Amino acid sequence: MSAIPLSLYIHVPWCERKCPYCDFNSHQQRDTLNETEYVTTLLADLDADLHQFGPALQQRPIQTIFIGGGTPSLFSADSYARLFDGIQQRLAFASDIEITLEANPGSSEAGKFSGFRQAGINRLSIGVQSFNPSHLSALGRIHSSNEAVLAAQAAQQAGFTNFNLDLMFGLPEQTEAQALADLAQAISLNPTHLSCYQLTIEPNTLFYHAPPVTPDDEALWSMQDTLQAGLTAHGYQHYEVSAYSQAEKRCRHNLNYWQYGDYLGIGAGAHAKVTLDNTVQRAWKIKHPATYIAADNKLGDKSWSLIEPNKRPFEFMMNALRLLDGFSKSLFEQRCQLPLSYIDALLEKHAKLGLIEIGDEHVRPTQFGHNMLNMMLEDYLEYH
Repeated sequence: MSAIPLSLYIHVPWCERKCPYCDFNSHQQRDTLNETEYVTTLLADLDADLHQFGPALQQRPIQTIFIGGGTPSLFSADSYARLFDGIQQRLAFASDIEITLEANPGSSEAGKFSGFRQAGINRLSIGVQSFNPSHLSALGRIHSSNEAVLAAQAAQQAGFTNFNLDLMFGLPEQTEAQALADLAQAISLNPTHLSCYQLTIEPNTLFYHAPPVTPDDEALWSMQDTLQAGLTAHGYQHYEVSAYSQAEKRCRHNLNYWQYGDYLGIGAGAHAKVTLDNTVQRAWKIKHPATYIAADNKLGDKSWSLIEPNKRPFEFMMNALRLLDGFSKSLFEQRCQLPLSYIDALLEKHAKLGLIEIGDEHVRPTQFGHNMLNMMLEDYLEYH
């Protein structure tokens, strides 16, 4: 089998306003952003990770980069050009590298798309969420429906032949007809990829403390089935629980996560996973931006920690079972550094329950298995 792919995640934690449903490490921008300082900090963070692992890691080219947030499109194209130049002085880029930037649809950011393309970014992920003005307001989004349309058009005009639109369903007081109208508008813009997420109320969010009225479970199942049918009818391949793509346009960065690949993570709150010398290690960076920037050690008082062998199957399955295609048996062995026999008993149990199908070389979840994913994961959490 080929070497485990290596990706790079970059976190830009600032946004113009914190949305009430957001539980990501994002912080409302209150002062002018010092982009130069943050780029310098990111490169120092990368240097520390490379020092941790030495030449063995540096010999592996970066296959994908994903810049998330926060709102990374607040930064200038020049800052990203400088950042990419610094990264390439330390690590090789694969010849077909995928570089994704998360962007908000606001007009000030859409105006930067051409510059982002020139800086080397070749994929955008635009956080539309909805085209319905009342739902945008309920979600605390600061862009308008028209700005969302214009952002998708601006991406195409800037030369992006690969871009994603994020849509949410199960929104406050949303009807199925309204969810379908959002989908129809999104499809009309011809994105190469659509991420279709159900709104979930997470702890430490404003919605958690003041929950809105959302559709009941029966309505949510119906909404999900209807949206899925609409997407597949328009040629989008459903390849992961919430992800749909046109042919050959799957998000390679997220696929690397779902296939338990390796990734470095730089930036406030970023996390990383690296497989080396039969070990699997993980790290989390300091979350608060100011503390992260000021710290000499971006890990704070923590360090890279080993993922023990008995924990790896759960982590692998938590990701791989989200994929409709499932995973190859050899992939499990390579990524977990364990023989497949380690989980034989659970595979047999789940196959008998109709949750998975086991072939000669492959394991894939059934539709029933996807619906019961949490139950399967609980078994792996308690295994060994």
